[in-house]
Amino acid sequence: MRIRFFAIPLALLLALSAAAATGLTKNDKTTLREAVVVLDALTSAPDKGIPQELLGKADCILIFPSVTKGAFIVGGKGGHGVASCRQPDGKMGSAAFYTVGGASVGFQIGAQSADVVMLIMNEGGVNHLLADRFTIGGEATATAGPVGRTAQAATDAQMHAQILSWSRSRGLFVGAALDGSVVKPNQDANARLYGEKTTGREILVNSKLDVPASAQSLVDSIRQHMAVAVAQERSETR
Repeated sequence: MRIRFFAIPLALLLALSAAAATGLTKNDKTTLREAVVVLDALTSAPDKGIPQELLGKADCILIFPSVTKGAFIVGGKGGHGVASCRQPDGKMGSAAFYTVGGASVGFQIGAQSADVVMLIMNEGGVNHLLADRFTIGGEATATAGPVGRTAQAATDAQMHAQILSWSRSRGLFVGAALDGSVVKPNQDANARLYGEKTTGREILVNSKLDVPASAQSLVDSIRQHMAVAVAQERSETR
């Protein structure tokens, strides 16, 4: 009888744990799915996308699908997105949910919504990303990124910025100045994704966490695109 008495709570505990790991909201699932679409668009039109050279050099990438103008108004709910960082072996790591919002700038291109992509280009930018929150143009130096097949036309400011950012609407990428925007990890969404409370740092840097099944397609896509960009960047520098 004692075995049965303890088996019931144990089974219940395991069931609750499994439920937590699969308890993503509809918005979470949509973000993971649409981030893959945005990522594919980066390379579908090389002359009108983000230079592969910059993708190959980036330490981290953040993708925020379908961010509305309301997210960039003080008090707005913010855009829901994902981040992934390069690991010591050069391979991109798992995905963490992040939010962006709080600025009053809106989109330069006049669209009501747009996809937002950010590249973290150096250690200083990574350190800001791993903090509880950071402000673009405040703690972190940032600028609108260049568009095109190569980064040859990039300005000195673009080549030395910690963060480069773009927005995409109607299929076109443009450099986007997001000064004043606040970026921070979405702790609740990350707890839903991994089935336990965790931090952006624990997910993004030297992570011991397994990639959740629900994020596997996105992580695979990030790894593929970034590996291709690295290979291309190396071939062009030979």
